[in-house]
Amino acid sequence: MTRRTSASGPTYRVPFRRRREGKTDYRRRLKLLLSRKPRVVVRKSNKYVRIQLVSADTLGDKTFVAAISSELGRYGYEGGKGNMPAAYLTGLLFGKKAKEVGFDDAILDIGLHTPVHGSNVYAALKGALDSGMTIPHDPAVFPSDERIRGEHIATFLKDSSILDNFDSVKEKIKAEE
Repeated sequence: MTRRTSASGPTYRVPFRRRREGKTDYRRRLKLLLSRKPRVVVRKSNKYVRIQLVSADTLGDKTFVAAISSELGRYGYEGGKGNMPAAYLTGLLFGKKAKEVGFDDAILDIGLHTPVHGSNVYAALKGALDSGMTIPHDPAVFPSDERIRGEHIATFLKDSSILDNFDSVKEKIKAEE
């Protein structure tokens, strides 16, 4: 059966609603679901970074673990919640929560975010990997350690206390029982 590209004729097939809205790439989703592994879903906005551990089910996806960068305030983080250090720390927190629940390996799902090397999405992935999770990846996609620590932000603001705050929050997350 041939699909028509224009919306004319009796055989025109309307694409799924989420595809029309630009929310879901069903071909990529099918590949992720066929792996039968839980997915580390990373979504970023201008304000926050959200990471969830999601598994597919016949009735719909189930979320087992979630971390959002707004939780970093409980650990004393004073920086912005949508920047690269916050993405890394959120990934570290997420990985720690996932390991406590019993999930050690998963696959990365970035959805419709453009896979740009060195972006916040990959900083969050590096945080999850540093917590001890096993996620297939290419090390070339990670941002540099200086950007993950926030040295570019500290240089711009001329405030070295940002680096101390990052290091102390990182240690608190790792030490938390």
